[in-house]
Amino acid sequence: MEFKHVSVLLDESIEGLCIRPDGIYVDGTLGGGGHSLHIVKRLSSKGRLIGIDRDEDALCAAKSRLAEFDNVVYVHSNFADIKDILLSEGIDSIDGAIIDLGVSSYQLDCAERGFSYMEDAPLDMRMDRSCGFTAYDVINDYPKEKLIKIFYEYGEERFSKRVAELIDEKRKQAPIRTTLELVDIIKKAIPEKHRRNGSNPAKRVFQAVRIEVNSELEPLKKAVSDFFDVLSPGGRLCIITFHSLEDRIVKQTFSSFAKGCTCPKDFPICVCGNKPRGKVITAKPIIASKDELEFNKRSKSAKLRICEKL
Repeated sequence: MEFKHVSVLLDESIEGLCIRPDGIYVDGTLGGGGHSLHIVKRLSSKGRLIGIDRDEDALCAAKSRLAEFDNVVYVHSNFADIKDILLSEGIDSIDGAIIDLGVSSYQLDCAERGFSYMEDAPLDMRMDRSCGFTAYDVINDYPKEKLIKIFYEYGEERFSKRVAELIDEKRKQAPIRTTLELVDIIKKAIPEKHRRNGSNPAKRVFQAVRIEVNSELEPLKKAVSDFFDVLSPGGRLCIITFHSLEDRIVKQTFSSFAKGCTCPKDFPICVCGNKPRGKVITAKPIIASKDELEFNKRSKSAKLRICEKL
């Protein structure tokens, strides 16, 4: 299947980076190279782009798309390892970075990857297919109590207990192997009158399982901090999120960079001496325009936040 993905908030992200032609930039989630293409086009021969992705299919697609540029370095890794990646490339600091935390259209549309609740496929959901741990392991091996926890916390599913109970009953009879088997269980667990706006009732549980399989939230705060650490003064970090859990982490972490003093509010003077390290460029997140929503419905939940290092 051809790797296809429409980059969300593309113009807003590129504008937010304030690209310097001779700068060093990082695309932490390279995908099909959509954002990267527009970054590298603005770089001179002295500029450099580091493209990182966990998905080898994405790296292959990006290499093909960016083949005409010789100032791109491709890295098969997790963006959370940014400090080690830059160290291995002999880079001390960067002038900007973008991280798009969404699942690519290719991953959703390629049934065999197991991300979609619309197509039948083995329970997989791995962004990095060199890893052994899959959605099958979560659904069939996790204790019922742990399933309840991740469905509620990562999927914000109010019927998490009932979904987990039905999964537990089913897997005692036989392993749950495919996406549509799981969808059928979820549909039975969630009363029709409580399904939100007619959307697929499996959406929130699938989101939760995907987050668990790929450890998407646990390292996010540290990853954002590490990216900020390696920015040069004036460098910008652009992050696109797709659900409230991610957005809350990014918002709070950006705010901590801009806060400075951490003394209790009742202290008459500052004794900690902490100064603001960054400036939040987006007081409110940037969302997709009406025009973008018309041709890319998947941009509906996207939010872009930007922070600049002082």
